[in-house]
Order: sequence, then structure tokens, then C-alpha cells
Amino acid sequence: MSHATEFDTDRLLAMSRPELDRLFRASQPGGIPRGKGRGTVLLGRSPKVNAVAAALVRRLAWQGKVFDPAQGELRNLVTPFGIRAIRARVYRNASWSDGGECIVLDYSHTSLVAHWIRDEIRRVGNGAYLGNVYWGRRRILDFSLTFREARS
Repeated sequence: MSHATEFDTDRLLAMSRPELDRLFRASQPGGIPRGKGRGTVLLGRSPKVNAVAAALVRRLAWQGKVFDPAQGELRNLVTPFGIRAIRARVYRNASWSDGGECIVLDYSHTSLVAHWIRDEIRRVGNGAYLGNVYWGRRRILDFSLTFREARS
């Protein structure tokens, strides 16, 4: 990370879209996470709207991701039951947002329902990652992942 401040989910929920963009560009990829990361959707709107949207999405649709770096893949935790589904390949590559290195979560060859989706993540705190979601080449939203065990 090229900045000294650590960011957690509450701080990210309070940030606007331009602030999230600046933070992503200022951050380094860190290590590929291992295990279960709790996911939070970040709309980049007002803190209250962000918190309500994040809570609804978590309860109804998406709780996070489970990474297996040895296999170079992950599975999303979806539905209210946290079912492990929607697999992605995980690797380092250039970010579509700024050309700098990031960790890519690539669904193009692993998922029928999400084959047009690409996520990019960078480490923003101790066990915290900020992610961008692309539909094709268009960025549609942001998210955070929080892991109990810190990764470098």
C-alpha cells in the first residue's frame, strides 16, 4: 500500500465513488487472499444508502468469497444460505482502471452466469481488500473483502 492509512469496511462504506477510485489507484495488490473473505457492496453514495444496500445484498444475495490460492481460484458465497458457487480464476495482472498490478478475479472461463464479469482487488488494510467489478469493460460497482487473518 502506498498510503499509511488502514481502511476497514466502515470507512469504505462512508466513502464516495471518487474517493474509492483514488484509494484503489493508490493501493498495491498485496498477497492473494486465502480463505473466507466477508463481502460488502460499496455503492459510493451517502453512508446511509451504502449501509442499507450493503446489508440487503448480504442478506439476500452475496456474502463474500472463499479463496484457494493453491488452486488459483475462488468461489462466491451466494444466496441467503452462503452457498459456494460462481467460480473464478485468480491471478495477478494489470488493472483496467490504471494499468498497475492488481489481483484479477476472472469469471470468463469458469462461469456461465458470470462469464462477462471481471473483478479486480487491491489491499487497503490489514486483511482488507477493495474491489472493482466490471461487466465487460464497464465498471459497475465496488466491494470490499475482509479476512480475519492478515495477508501481506
